[in-house]
Amino acid sequence: MKVLIITAAFPPEPVVSSHISYDLARELANCNEVTVLCPKPTRPYGVNYEGNAIQENGNPFKKIRLSSFTSPQPSLLGRFWESYSIGKCSQDYIKRNHENIDVIYLNTWPLWGQYFVVRAAKKFNLPVVIHIQDIYPESLLGKLPLLKGLIYKILLPTDKYIQQNATKVITISPSMKSFLVKTRKLEDEKVEIIYNWQNEESFLEYRKNKEYSQESSPFTFMFLGTLNTTAAVHILIIAFGKAALKNARLVIAGNGSEKQNLIALVNTYKDVNIEFWDAPMQLVPFIQDKANILLLNLCKGAAQFALPSKLPAYLFSEKPIIASVDEDSDTAKSISTADCGWIVPPENTELLAGAMRNAVLTSPEKLKSIGYNGSIFALKFLSRKNNLKKMVAIIENAIKI
Repeated sequence: MKVLIITAAFPPEPVVSSHISYDLARELANCNEVTVLCPKPTRPYGVNYEGNAIQENGNPFKKIRLSSFTSPQPSLLGRFWESYSIGKCSQDYIKRNHENIDVIYLNTWPLWGQYFVVRAAKKFNLPVVIHIQDIYPESLLGKLPLLKGLIYKILLPTDKYIQQNATKVITISPSMKSFLVKTRKLEDEKVEIIYNWQNEESFLEYRKNKEYSQESSPFTFMFLGTLNTTAAVHILIIAFGKAALKNARLVIAGNGSEKQNLIALVNTYKDVNIEFWDAPMQLVPFIQDKANILLLNLCKGAAQFALPSKLPAYLFSEKPIIASVDEDSDTAKSISTADCGWIVPPENTELLAGAMRNAVLTSPEKLKSIGYNGSIFALKFLSRKNNLKKMVAIIENAIKI
């Protein structure tokens, strides 16, 4: 079978869609002919890939870098053009090569990046499996100061067209599935839930081989991820300042569009230990192992329909989590079910500071037990081994529908 993977991100980008598409391409290539379409690497914002050797060969699949426009900086106009550009470039490829395609896996920017591919697939009667990481236009409305209702009415029919004409729709949480089935008028059996995964082997291998030491370091709270407006990392900085903890530090690991703003904010604090670290993807198990508590923070409403991509990596690190997210979200429900941390309402710096103080007062034995609970939950629901197998089966079976 000839599989076309169209993805908005691909290695060396250390973002969730990148490693999901890469894992999928390698796994499908075991029994199929696989081609990957992707733009040049630009995520996260602030990382410069120029001059770095990008491995284009040596994989069991064919990779084609599209000449589409990219917009790593969070600009509405830039992101619109990026989505349109990757959609049109992918559509043109399908038109030229449709006779050599049996099925399409689509994990790209909404809405136009999806629309043009689905329209081309429909024209040539090609099955397409679409992977929904975020719900548009709903996720867009909070960024629009004016005309929200009008824009929603204009864009919603486009998303309905995309999902109704896909062969299968993959979502990443139960709440997202329920919402899409209801609002996009989809049949329940058409929509599958597959959680975003992490490669559990890298964490298991790290713990197996790591050298234990008696080094003394401050009690460490850590955020590791993309530094963007959705993550609202400034809330963590303000809360940590309010907590006024002795012999404790806050580590902010990663890059993104908000990094310079966060550095400027930290510079306004005196006698508060806050550090910025780089976080190469291959070093995530090592870096997160330096934490006593991992912090997960999202602005109000951002966790409503999805599990943050950092959650599986957090859980596999066997560290307790303080999550500042909506209490009715799948993220909060997962952490509560796993009994692996504490939930704080989003954007509440007082309660978040209190949770930080309580964590410092918790015994090391209790913290270890809470972290272990998270890894058990992750192995069951968020592992690459289990979820990759499910996704491959959906794509391979789509041609039969």
